[in-house]
Amino acid sequence: MRRCAWPLLRLPARAGLVLRHGGAAAARLRPAAASFSSFSVGGEGSSRGPDTSLFVPVPLKPVGDAAEEDVGAELTRPLDKGEVLKNLNKFYKRKEIQRLGSENGLDARLFHQAFISFRKYIMESSSVSADLHIILNDICCGAGHVDDLFPFFLRHAKQIFPMLDCMDDLRKISDLRLPPNWYPDARAIQRKIIFHAGPTNSGKTYHAIQRFLSAKSGIYCGPLKLLAHEIFQKSNDANVPCDLVTGEERVYANEDARQAPHIACTIEMCSTNTPYEVAVIDEIQMIRDPSRGWAWTRALLGLCAEEIHICGEAAAIDLVTELMYTTGEEVEVRNYKRLTPLTVLDYALESLDNLRPGDCIVCFSKNDIYSISRQIEARGLECAVIYGSLPPGTKLEQAKKFNDPDDPCKILVATDAIGMGLNLCIKRIIFNSIVKPTVNEKGEKEIDSITTSQALQIAGRAGRYGSSFKEGEVTTMHRDDLVQLKEILSEPVRPVKAAGLHPTPEQIEMFAYHLPDATLSNLIDIFVSLSQVDGLYFVCNIDDFKFLADMIQHIPLNLRSRYVFCTAPLNRKEPFVCTTLLKFARQFSRNEPLTFDWLCRHTKWPLPAPKNIKELVHLEAVHDVFDLYLWLSYRFMDMFPDAVLVRDIQKKLDNIIQVGVCNITKLIRASQSAAVPGTAEVLSEDFPLSRTKRDTRVVSDHQGGAKSTEALSIAVDVPGERRAKNLKAYRSATRQEDLKSHGRGSLANRLLREGLLTQEMLRQLESEWQDQHRNGRYGLGSKRDDRNSSKETGKKKK
Repeated sequence: MRRCAWPLLRLPARAGLVLRHGGAAAARLRPAAASFSSFSVGGEGSSRGPDTSLFVPVPLKPVGDAAEEDVGAELTRPLDKGEVLKNLNKFYKRKEIQRLGSENGLDARLFHQAFISFRKYIMESSSVSADLHIILNDICCGAGHVDDLFPFFLRHAKQIFPMLDCMDDLRKISDLRLPPNWYPDARAIQRKIIFHAGPTNSGKTYHAIQRFLSAKSGIYCGPLKLLAHEIFQKSNDANVPCDLVTGEERVYANEDARQAPHIACTIEMCSTNTPYEVAVIDEIQMIRDPSRGWAWTRALLGLCAEEIHICGEAAAIDLVTELMYTTGEEVEVRNYKRLTPLTVLDYALESLDNLRPGDCIVCFSKNDIYSISRQIEARGLECAVIYGSLPPGTKLEQAKKFNDPDDPCKILVATDAIGMGLNLCIKRIIFNSIVKPTVNEKGEKEIDSITTSQALQIAGRAGRYGSSFKEGEVTTMHRDDLVQLKEILSEPVRPVKAAGLHPTPEQIEMFAYHLPDATLSNLIDIFVSLSQVDGLYFVCNIDDFKFLADMIQHIPLNLRSRYVFCTAPLNRKEPFVCTTLLKFARQFSRNEPLTFDWLCRHTKWPLPAPKNIKELVHLEAVHDVFDLYLWLSYRFMDMFPDAVLVRDIQKKLDNIIQVGVCNITKLIRASQSAAVPGTAEVLSEDFPLSRTKRDTRVVSDHQGGAKSTEALSIAVDVPGERRAKNLKAYRSATRQEDLKSHGRGSLANRLLREGLLTQEMLRQLESEWQDQHRNGRYGLGSKRDDRNSSKETGKKKK
């Protein structure tokens, strides 16, 4: 994602500035947390000291053999290091010294670290400054007091912890309490704010876009490239010249590359300096997004437009009204209702045999998409597949295939990526699961039920206005999920309570001026620790930024370039993409341009069509690498000079991936047939969200060759499952499609892959199951054995 260049805070780059907080003003201050959800709603709080665990001491080497003579020793005598050590330890233990240290910004942690460094410096130096030498000598001779060391100790502490000398300056730089003041151009005009509030498929965005098209100039800001591209096409089709601006692409409506009066862009790319007649901000509820919320805050507060049309959930009305109150602007709310009816069915699908044209199965795991799409094909049906990591072109082609009434493909299997950016002719949404991975307030991943907002966003895709289906339906794959889905959909959407903020490059540069030896990751940590926001805002999650900062820390880059590399839009779970960014940064640091030939060698282009799922996933990663190159090419044009050539091969790669996705079930079969015992080519997922009811399986009896039907279920603990709401019905999948020939299914592969099961354990389980089956002990018999066992145990206790 791209961080914006927010206006530079006007602060003289020198020490001595003091920021005083007291009385009611101090009561309004609240330190910003590194996590996005630790804000207090009311904005009330108290200022606290910085998190000193983030302060990394600057190494200070002891003085070696001095070229000049030791002046202190000439004036007095050489120091007795044994006596010096005793007196230094007395100094450390004195309560008065610890109190003085606290008054000068040294809490217990910093005081201890500073003393260890101070003692090591004195004991290991061959000579110290003359004034310190004299003081130490007087103390050892009984002519001085250990307290006399404090000025030297404090001077040393400020050398290894330079932030102690400029804490007030740092607090001033990281003061985030008045974001509206960062946009003087927007504050210089009186803007008209119109909030179009309504659910999915209510026409709210349509009305905002109509005003956008009728204006002399305008800007559309959306969350996805697909949405920006859709408005770009609609505008030009309506003879309204419109440019497309995303992080990786610039497309001009005019052949001579003159800027058109209308722009459709991803929200991170909007300009806060260009005046417009109309601006449209889509999906405003994403202002609370833990990673990208800052972009909506910036657009809302900073766009210079006479009219700002905001589209999104009604849950954001109160927050937008409060934010606009701080700018002196009123909000006009226009409410919309859904244009077509949406019905929650009273029955679940329960079997893929019950699928019908226009159905869309929504999964929250790529593994589930692979499994379900293969099962659908096994029933003689054709399905389209859409998930988040697919290139935009492939998503559009799959959507076109599904929407085409003349195409035999009538079923869609997708993730929640269909919630935005794609127009789909869906009759019925079927939730394969109602739990998905989430990120908690600590940045940790866990499994939880989908929120009401997420459920409505996805379910609302059914029965789109203007499609062949005049009404929509929603249900679940499994019967016991349907009750919970109805509860989720009936609950009110939680109101949006705070807007995201993020440190700007200018602020970090000023921090680096005061803390030149700190790493970028450490600078960000200290910034967030010291920053203060009120209750209307929160500091966005910075984990991805810090991950990239730590990854490229050893590469010599100037701070601004390092910041840009750390805001690159990549998924840190993709090793190939992360490794490529590292190579980009290293080549950049040598001032060697990254040419088309270099990129082709690194990615081994040209690439063949994928033969299995693993190769398809690699092609998706290569597509992300090309995206990364294009993103950097617009920020460092001279160092990434071949954007045109890279865009050409990216289109070719998109076509190759489209072929792979069209043949995805063949790739799945190839992956499973090629799997070596103990390994699996199916992608590992952080959260395997397969969710099936306990059903009857056909299992091969190796002894007699007969088939017998048994209920087989294995319970697997899933991280975060206990935290999920009403997840008693959650069960791990026990798919056994290849059990007859291989003796193991996808669950076994998953357990082997995660290290929860070994080949020996698997063989033992198969053997025990077969023994139980032959002896009639599986099922009720085993329960009798359990009862007999418990009786015997009771007798022994007696």
